[in-house]
Amino acid sequence: MTLAPETTDPKVRLRLADAWFTVCDPSTLLPGRGVAALLPDGRQAAVFADRTGRLYAIDNRDPFTGAAVLSRGLTGTHRGRPFVASPLLKQRFDLESGRCLDDEAVRVRTYEVITA
Repeated sequence: MTLAPETTDPKVRLRLADAWFTVCDPSTLLPGRGVAALLPDGRQAAVFADRTGRLYAIDNRDPFTGAAVLSRGLTGTHRGRPFVASPLLKQRFDLESGRCLDDEAVRVRTYEVITA
């Protein structure tokens, strides 16, 4: 019997606690557009890729409205830092730290994200 060598396509993965969770294929991430991913605990993450291919993931829930909409926000940079602006009230969230750029008392969760 002959076995074919195992081939695996790369997948975008998020670190959840002590395990990696597969979210999507890298080809589904377009620069400037987010993708929402349902996590095993029922929460959602918003996953983004920038024009250089760097990946970011934050909680998809807008803390100001409670709506799961950050994956549909507009991306940009402020002082060299990547952010997403909520499509509802337009608050901007730093994609690296999760800090709200418009209200420093507010932040969203960030996730370590890789392509593997």
